[in-house]
This record gives sequence, structure tokens and C-alpha cells, in this order.
Amino acid sequence: MNAMKTLNDENERFVSGSTRILLARHGETEWNRIGRWQGATDVPLNDAGREQAVALADRLRGVRLAGVASSDLVRAVETATLVAHALGVSWLGAHVDLRERSYGVFEGLTRDECATQYPEVWARHKPGDLLEPPGAEPRGDVEARMTRGLAAVVSSHAHEHPVLVVSHGGSIRTFLATIDGVLVPPMTNGECYRVHHARERFTRYARL
Repeated sequence: MNAMKTLNDENERFVSGSTRILLARHGETEWNRIGRWQGATDVPLNDAGREQAVALADRLRGVRLAGVASSDLVRAVETATLVAHALGVSWLGAHVDLRERSYGVFEGLTRDECATQYPEVWARHKPGDLLEPPGAEPRGDVEARMTRGLAAVVSSHAHEHPVLVVSHGGSIRTFLATIDGVLVPPMTNGECYRVHHARERFTRYARL
């Protein structure tokens, strides 16, 4: 069964008791805008990305958060600290386990450049699938570290109220697939999921 459900604000509270993580993708960077694969490359937000961070904070007004954490990459840190400041909640720090996956030979290239420089590899890529270029961080490693990093945030901070965690599209999609085996569609900048945690494991999720 697919654990992803569209949140119905009329029938379900915005954040229920077992929600421990609100998991959001960072705001836009210039590399996002031009379609260049970032991966573990540290690229800052652009002006649109900063506006998206403020918009994310506006969506979360009224939600009681324990604080905001993020990956250690600057685009996630900046998004998270902007949200924390806007909402008046604590900045809980950055975690290397929550960073984006490294994309190997594709990192730093646009889609056209990938197709030109690595035509056979690019031809195997299907839109919406996770990339598997040579030299990329293995998917299993991403699954393990994201689960470990999010579990650490839950254990340290999400006792009474959830924590907003700002991470990255590829890593978030990889993590969510560990819950129900379903790869959610590519995420837009600022898109957010709520993730339930019970009995020391992540159990289900829903898009906000």
C-alpha cells in the first residue's frame, strides 16, 4: 500500500500526534534554475530560493515545532535558518547525514551536457527515476545515512512536537521509498512531507 496520501485539512489535523518530522526540500539555487545537477556541491540559494524559504515558513505558521534542523550544505542551512527566524523557533544545527547524494560524473553538468558527454549512461535514465551515474553515492548508503540522521533528530529533539528538517530532493525521495517502496515524484523547491515515527521506526508519510 502506498503510504503517500494527500493531506485533507478538513478531516485530519495538520500534524497528528505521531508526526515527528516535517521533511522539506531546500529553496532554489541558481544551479536548480538552469538545470545543473548539484549533488554534494555546495551551492547557495538565489533570491527565489530565499523567497521560497519565507513561503515555507508562512505555510507552517500555527504548527508547533520543536525547532528546525538541516543538512550541512549551505542551501539547506540557509533555508532552515530563514524558516527558524521567521517562525521564532530554535535552529537545531546541521547534520552531514542529511546532505544530498553525490551524483558522480553527472555532478555539475546540465541535462544536455550529461546526454552529450555520457550518452549511453543518460539513455538509460528515465524521467522521474533516481539517477545512477558512474561514481554516484550508492543508493543503499543514502538510505542508511538518511534514516540514521533523521532518527537522531527524532531522538534528540522531537519529543513533544515535530522538527522541521530541510534536506534535498534526491535524498528525501530515497529515504521515503524505504518506508513503503514507492518513489515519490521529483520534488519542487520548498515542497514538504510529514513523516510519522512510532516504536523506533518511520511508519508512513504524507505530502503537505
